[in-house]
Amino acid sequence: MPTYIGDMPRILPVLILALLVIYCVVEVAQSDPDRVRLMPRWLWAVMVIALPGLGALAWLIFGRPVRRQPPRNTRPPAPDDDPDFLRGLGGPPGKR
Repeated sequence: MPTYIGDMPRILPVLILALLVIYCVVEVAQSDPDRVRLMPRWLWAVMVIALPGLGALAWLIFGRPVRRQPPRNTRPPAPDDDPDFLRGLGGPPGKR
């Protein structure tokens, strides 16, 4: 029964590269075309596929869209967090 443990050092880098390319191709395809940096999205896809290692790394470093900041919480504050509301309540019943 042959063992293939000796092949692992040769197969692992190829597997990692293939997974990286697949990840980058999917990310290029799903990215917003107006937010991709430096080149058009179709050119990034060609580059990632034609130059698997270099193209994928270039996409991750130079081409990915910059993440947008999540919208700030625009809800009004709770009444007990609003100083004007608390001031309007006055003090305890005996100090009005």
